[in-house]
Amino acid sequence: MYKLWACIIKDIKLITRDWVGLSLMFIMPILLVIVITALQVGTFELVNENKVPLLIQNNDNDLISLELENTLEKIGIFRIIELDKKTSKETIAEKMKETEALVAILIPENFSTQVQHKVADFTKNTLQEFGLELEKPNQNNDLLVNELTLYYHPVLQESYRKNLLNAIRSAVQVVESKQIISTIYSSINETAMPDSILNNFETQQVHINEIPVSRDGSEVIPNAAQHNVPAWTIFAMFFIITSLGSSVVKEKNSGSSLRLKTLPTNFLITIFSKQITYLLVAMSQVFVIFSTGVFLFPFLGLPALNIPTDIVGLILVSLISGWCAVSYAIAVGVFSETQEQANGFGAISVVILAAFGGILVPKFAMPESFAFFLKISPMHWSLESYYGLFLEGGKFSDIINNVIPLLLIIILFQLIAYIGLKKNNLI
Repeated sequence: MYKLWACIIKDIKLITRDWVGLSLMFIMPILLVIVITALQVGTFELVNENKVPLLIQNNDNDLISLELENTLEKIGIFRIIELDKKTSKETIAEKMKETEALVAILIPENFSTQVQHKVADFTKNTLQEFGLELEKPNQNNDLLVNELTLYYHPVLQESYRKNLLNAIRSAVQVVESKQIISTIYSSINETAMPDSILNNFETQQVHINEIPVSRDGSEVIPNAAQHNVPAWTIFAMFFIITSLGSSVVKEKNSGSSLRLKTLPTNFLITIFSKQITYLLVAMSQVFVIFSTGVFLFPFLGLPALNIPTDIVGLILVSLISGWCAVSYAIAVGVFSETQEQANGFGAISVVILAAFGGILVPKFAMPESFAFFLKISPMHWSLESYYGLFLEGGKFSDIINNVIPLLLIIILFQLIAYIGLKKNNLI
């Protein structure tokens, strides 16, 4: 026990002198979690609170095109900016840069007239199907409505662009539906439809209640901090490899193992001491990063991290995740010949594991062909365990199916490290 304690003290002293390793293990993840959370919150506010500037060049300026503009404004996500009818395509691009608008719409001439003709033709054919003989339907198959033109900034991501496009299409459908209802009413009653009916059409819509599914029955909507803080804490724990991996290589190459063979001790004690020391470092990372989410985030205008009710489960998941990160670093360090190999391979492999594990890329965004790589990434099981506590409000017993694979991966890493130590005659 004394030998183990002496090795732990030695490793702690070595860590405190490794300023680069400490910055990678603490400062980098704190900055990452702040920046990523701020970006997600900013994107959420952009979509839900701040209105997106939308340039509109209305070359029609008739009833239906003006109604379309009004409907787009009522959606609540657009801030309408009118352009002059004589604005050219090049000028639209310049205006988008000046106003920082991401999208612009060109409404063609005679848009309202063509929509009215299309709706009238559709209404006549529909009423005829019900046996109502009205005027002869327009049989002109070439009756088409000039297309709306959408200009968008190239920096706009495809998913976000499609969301905006769907919102615009919804507005067009609302305008067309109102026009169809009005035309049918006028055709049957031979009088204009009262405004009260149109108002009811707008207000009496089906509302959708959003309820998050949780294990504890709570309906608290998880915020960006609940998603990001656990994820980047796991990433930070696995980045221990930059310090621990090179430390193991240094112990091997410095001849410490040979000197230990002349003493009544074993190199395994050095390995155990490093595991204990760096597991304490991992738990320190958890404490520091979680404290950042709880106390610092509100001062930065970010949503605070809500700690799960199962504190014991949170500690156990953190310990197991930290132990897995330490085991991986030990295994890499044992098989690396130089510190450069340990640092290079370790850093690259951690980023790859993070990508496959759902930290850099969300699990739902991955193709099915990546399912195998997702399952073998220890970060995936760590993240699922944390999410079971933070997002689903579960207890440790609810996430045991995620913890068991993590324990099996730990055993695998420990076995690999043991084989490497035996192969190199270090034990």
